[in-house]
Amino acid sequence: MADYDLAIIGGGLNGASLARDAAGRGLRVILIEQGDLASAASAAGPPLIHGDPALLERRRWWRVRTQLAERERWIVNAPHLVRPMRFAVPLHPKERPPSLLRAGLMFYDRLASPTALPLSQTVDVTHHPIGNPLQRPFGIAFEYSDAVVDATRLVVANAVDAAERGAVIMTGARCVRADRGDAWRLAVIDRGHRRLISARALANTTGAWAQTVNETILRQPPLPRQLRPLQASQMLLPRLFDTDNVYVFQHRDGRLIFASPYERDFSLVGSVTHAFTGDPAIVAMPARDITYFCEALARYLRAPVHPTDVVRTLSGVNLAQNVKGVPRDGVLLFDPGRRRAPLITMLGGEITTARRRAERAVSLLTPFYPMSPRWTATARLPGGDFAWDRFDTEVDIARERWRFLSEREAQRLVGAYGSRLAQVLGEAKNRDELGQAFGPELTEAEVRYLMTKEWARFPEDILWRRTKLGLTMQPSDRDALAVFMGGVA
Repeated sequence: MADYDLAIIGGGLNGASLARDAAGRGLRVILIEQGDLASAASAAGPPLIHGDPALLERRRWWRVRTQLAERERWIVNAPHLVRPMRFAVPLHPKERPPSLLRAGLMFYDRLASPTALPLSQTVDVTHHPIGNPLQRPFGIAFEYSDAVVDATRLVVANAVDAAERGAVIMTGARCVRADRGDAWRLAVIDRGHRRLISARALANTTGAWAQTVNETILRQPPLPRQLRPLQASQMLLPRLFDTDNVYVFQHRDGRLIFASPYERDFSLVGSVTHAFTGDPAIVAMPARDITYFCEALARYLRAPVHPTDVVRTLSGVNLAQNVKGVPRDGVLLFDPGRRRAPLITMLGGEITTARRRAERAVSLLTPFYPMSPRWTATARLPGGDFAWDRFDTEVDIARERWRFLSEREAQRLVGAYGSRLAQVLGEAKNRDELGQAFGPELTEAEVRYLMTKEWARFPEDILWRRTKLGLTMQPSDRDALAVFMGGVA
């Protein structure tokens, strides 16, 4: 008998979503990730939960409708990680005509399921805060509803839920060989020790490395030629505007550029995608992409933005396939094996539809062994068991219980852990009871929680993926964190 029903190689959003879905259906699951969860492309794509209105121009109506249905599910099931926001499209005289934009957004509203989110509208920005950062003579903007997400924490939350449903999550472990017979037999190097693992089915969710893993470790036929490496890049700037809107700017080439509030003091600008060649482990945002973003912002904003203003860049690579010039929403390949163990290959795709992709992938295994019905559409992620419009109320409750928290701290903590914040802070009555401090916000209590419950092993895992405090933490505090984590490990 095999050790597991399903082994998953790769701990990005696809891998974690697959592990969660399968574990919740009663399968014995192990996920193997050679680095940290969400450490590659999952951290570099646009952090949007949306239906992508630009697809309406290409008549991809069913795809948009599917995305909008998933948007509603995320808002309900992960209200701490997915936040509804108003998106503003300033009307540029040299871009899409206003009649086209307005009609498109009205159709966008109709494609969405019945929701409490406000419908699209026309805004006079000369008398509205939306217009404050914009150049003159911008007079009109179109506003509509969508959502933003903390993408890296979404991956971790899926992994946490998978583990609580029985899945084994191994980070810092590398699969070096997989032999395919009536079951898969994997050789895994886990912190210097070699382990042998067997599984009745295998999933390759390694993103940009999928082709390499497929050929050298799994020793299977090459993936389809149509799959091409695609790089996505974004950049962080000091906050560009005071409103909580996400701005949608149209560039000269017709692409839409998103500029959204990010971690209170910054703005995230992205994303641009293009073909990639090279090693995805050392991908970096090219200077031409930074210039491209700055030029797009210069067409709209009063204050100039220069490449030297960039605080940090984010880039990742995944494999994608185009259909008539439109990237597909991920790739799902299934090899049932013909008297050999099945193989799933799950690549790319948008954050918005990750749950649905995982659901479809696990369902492919139903002929091979019994499992429970599909379940994730209505299941809350860990920490998400409160109404989506009660986020501010949860912040107030946290400040009432832990009176030493500032509103800024409470917003960050509730936004990360939701209703599970008590597992992080416990019954602390003051800051001293949270242990050593690493800067003004990160405490020993939170670090210990992240190490024991969320597989954080190194400072980078905490500072850039489970929190974004690396943006503001001083070098001395980072050094102290590294010493502390080294001592705990």
